[in-house]
Amino acid sequence: MVGFLLLAAIRGGERDLAMIVMKFGGTSVEDAEAIARVAGIVKQRAKQKPVVVVSALGGFTDSLVAMAKAAASGDLPAALKLWRAGRQRHVTVLSKLVSKANADAAEQQVQDLFGNLQDVLRGIAALGELSPRTQDNILSFGETLSSLMVVAGFKSAGLDAVHIDARQCIVTDASHTKAVPLLDPTNARLRASLKDPLARNRVPVLGGFIAATEDGTPSTLGRGGSDFSAAIVGAALGARRIEIWTDVEGMLTTDPRICKSARRIEVIGFEEASELAYFGAKVLHPATLIPAVESNIPVYVLNSRNPESQGTCIQAQAPHSATTFRAIALKKGTKILNIKAPRLLIAHGFLRSLFEVFEKHSLSPDLVNTSEVSVSVAIDGGRDVKPLVNDLKQLGAVEVENGKAIVCLVGDNIRGRVGICADVFQVVAKTGINVHMVSQGASEINISFVIEESDAVRAVQALHAHFFEAEHLPVSVLGNETYAGCAGVA
Repeated sequence: MVGFLLLAAIRGGERDLAMIVMKFGGTSVEDAEAIARVAGIVKQRAKQKPVVVVSALGGFTDSLVAMAKAAASGDLPAALKLWRAGRQRHVTVLSKLVSKANADAAEQQVQDLFGNLQDVLRGIAALGELSPRTQDNILSFGETLSSLMVVAGFKSAGLDAVHIDARQCIVTDASHTKAVPLLDPTNARLRASLKDPLARNRVPVLGGFIAATEDGTPSTLGRGGSDFSAAIVGAALGARRIEIWTDVEGMLTTDPRICKSARRIEVIGFEEASELAYFGAKVLHPATLIPAVESNIPVYVLNSRNPESQGTCIQAQAPHSATTFRAIALKKGTKILNIKAPRLLIAHGFLRSLFEVFEKHSLSPDLVNTSEVSVSVAIDGGRDVKPLVNDLKQLGAVEVENGKAIVCLVGDNIRGRVGICADVFQVVAKTGINVHMVSQGASEINISFVIEESDAVRAVQALHAHFFEAEHLPVSVLGNETYAGCAGVA
């Protein structure tokens, strides 16, 4: 449904505002030095009509969650201790960004917002509960604060920046903590809010991740949703490209914390990047690519700490990888649910009934394996599955296995390569690791399997050494072909 709505939005969008969207994550705006660095990057692209989307200051969203939980549990002193630390952090960052003569108005905005936040925390403590709606209200303070402070920093750096409240532009349904954008009103509001600033060569700055329902109640797009916000803006305005600025060199062949030899991927296709994002590559939110795919908007993943790096270009068609795979992703914190229903061996509709239960609980399986008498489903281990299991027991015996991880190898035309699965599992077998589930064939671009979480790092290291370090080849080779979407970002 989201993909369909975004497609409609893109097809209906105009392109007369030819511009770019630049999204900066929390580590890119974590302190005064980082925000000043962002101002320099945006200055270099000022002629390209940038719209800037920012996350909350690095780590502050987690702090807001902790404040809210402490208040809901009745520990208001702990919540207010975190609140005071957050306020001091923001005031300190602002004081380093803006000269004293120009700091009064911006500081007053910050102090007012923290005053409002304190009132909400006291309300939560008084009620003793934290609803999804209230949680969205709490979390909205992070991006609202950062976007106001970034505007102040931009102005101090000589940029004609203007703050645009994303809650006035991005309209969602009432699915709090994971709201779905309503694209018709969103597109209309974005164009109305951004057209004039862009025409006057001003730099609009919006907070990512945050939005509001049609009646104005704050909502959020889910953790990591600032990427999605940037994509929504880009689709609505027909952006030439979307830039996702983070603290790494782009998309890598695997998590560099696991393999120090992980290498930058120069160019990757939309489908491959989406698979990697879904299966744990945290550099990119999975929903980001939906509008890019439909409108063929190239997405760049770039490093704000090293702006000269070319990063990774994500586009519809990528050159064939010179390595067997393009990258390896790891998703920890997985559960396996085994549903055994021999009494329904020949009953029609078992799988339909099974997935209706998952739909009822708003839970999407990551991997599914079936046999004549049982189904194994890998799901996010962070979810409370007790209500789900109770309903599944109406279909058969249910066994829950915790502490698992999914390893996903992504590349182009995997299904057409003879012996590729044997190669993968020979490497895994040599490490002595047992495989619980395997998925290959549903997609032409990935092989996924489930193992014990305690074995995950060892498995990824062995696979990366075999498929990337042993091959000694570049991850992507452009050759003599021209890929218009990735012609450069300067």
